[in-house]
Amino acid sequence: MQTGLRFMHNANWDDLRFVLAVADNGSVSGASRELGVNHATVLRRVAAFEEAHGAEVFERTAAGYRVRPDRARMIEAARNAAQAVAAVGQLMKWAEGPRDVVRLTSTDTLCNTVLADLPRTMPRHEVSLLAANGHLDLSRLEADVTVRPATALPAGMTGRAVAELGFATYRARGSSGTDTWLGLTGALGRSEPAHWMQRTVDPATISGRSDSFVVLREMASRGTGCAILPCILGDQDARLERYGSAYPGHRVPLWVGCHQDLADSSRLAPFIDDLCSLIRSESAALSG
Repeated sequence: MQTGLRFMHNANWDDLRFVLAVADNGSVSGASRELGVNHATVLRRVAAFEEAHGAEVFERTAAGYRVRPDRARMIEAARNAAQAVAAVGQLMKWAEGPRDVVRLTSTDTLCNTVLADLPRTMPRHEVSLLAANGHLDLSRLEADVTVRPATALPAGMTGRAVAELGFATYRARGSSGTDTWLGLTGALGRSEPAHWMQRTVDPATISGRSDSFVVLREMASRGTGCAILPCILGDQDARLERYGSAYPGHRVPLWVGCHQDLADSSRLAPFIDDLCSLIRSESAALSG
């Protein structure tokens, strides 16, 4: 314990922030972009940390900066400490004081539908809506609350499955039939519709791809192919119609979650309660 206390007392935690950024990005240039500083500043702060502790953290290679194998546990411990420090600040933020902006992250599908009208439907809360089909890291407090379709929440998070998000196949209304498909890539490439297409659809019949269901909806509405879409996107678009393809459709739970350290926040809980009620009220449209 005393050794740990001496380390916490002596370590330059600001320099450590630069070390972690390089470790996460694998390069000085990536760290400089993340931190908003120049290349030389990152090099100087990493060098200062290594000099203070009398050992190198990274192996410098042609491909970038790689954490030395014997420093991996130190980086993991430092990352946990940084997350804990950030969590303390976030818990204090939600403990008391004036109304704070809630950072809510969700997919572009949900941000363009049930969440787009939050200022009107939940006027007592001020919300910053972050649309991202890839998952923001709530353990690093990039957001306060998430609304995500998933079979389960990842470790370190807690929440409620409040509805289901349904999927079906759509094409441009009035189309005479098509054997052409629109594919999924990026974060959507790991979804169940993407897995079904990989098993079933001939790649030669795929005319285009996107990492966004909103973009796929626009592509399908122009008659460029069939698209598997969330029902809440496809059913509400007059330009589209459901197409009875071989895709059986499916539903996935829709979660409202937050980092487990914020679960008991007296300031955040009312927002989560209101958000869950809003999503439940749209459950029929969401499930399709």
